[in-house]
Amino acid sequence: MQQADDQRPDAQALGFLTAVDTPAHGFLGGYLLVDLHGRPLEFHCTTPVKVSRAQQILYGATLPAHLHGRQLGAALLAEGTVEPAVVLTDLEAMLHVRPHTPLPVALVAAADSGRPDAVALGGAAVVPPPTTSSGDRWRAALESLAAAVDLREPFERIRAAIEEAQRH
Repeated sequence: MQQADDQRPDAQALGFLTAVDTPAHGFLGGYLLVDLHGRPLEFHCTTPVKVSRAQQILYGATLPAHLHGRQLGAALLAEGTVEPAVVLTDLEAMLHVRPHTPLPVALVAAADSGRPDAVALGGAAVVPPPTTSSGDRWRAALESLAAAVDLREPFERIRAAIEEAQRH
């Protein structure tokens, strides 16, 4: 997807990063960049990644970190042409992308997740990224978006787009 015509280089954007595990195709990652109204700016998805039995054995417990952090997450973030204020994910394993990007990466959970480290924003709870050079720039952007969109909804769009792409 190309950038929207009204996209300015200085416009704020937010990234949504997740992965889907399908029995037929393996793991597919998706990365959606939206403006502060929730409108799409860019969308990227990976080709399917099938994990072999040998990889499961050799990587052991480190496989989810490698798969989500490096193979899916890092590859997708490198594709983006718009720099978001923050990248949100709904998968704990995807937080392993943090060492592979300078972007702040935060976890989105249900509002009733009971996580003491989470900040309530609309109907969601956001576990903030570790302190970064971007400071709290992400918080203002998330508050603006949460006023317009449920922060969990863009992950549904990514999954639907991946499902649609698998049909074609």
